Amino acid sequence: MARRCEITGKGVQSGNNVSHAHNKTRRRFLPNIQRTSMMSDALGKTVRLRVSVNAIRTIDFKGGLDAYLLGTPDRKLTVEAKRLKRRIEKAVAAAS
Repeated sequence: MARRCEITGKGVQSGNNVSHAHNKTRRRFLPNIQRTSMMSDALGKTVRLRVSVNAIRTIDFKGGLDAYLLGTPDRKLTVEAKRLKRRIEKAVAAAS
């Protein structure tokens, strides 16, 4: 399973460990990915996602999963997030 956030697309980065003697060895910076359930008010159920902790904080700040996805442009979302956004948009349209 890839270490990639399903909402923001944040993934593994690489860099160097630099010792006191200035020797460089390659290393990986892993994102803090968590499997979490988030409530979608429009869908009326919880959605299980693998998201970074930074994305969880942003979603809470924006007012929930629905508000975050509907307020974010498609070019900033991953394929999975766009698919979920379309489901939410259809549910909102059907409710009104």
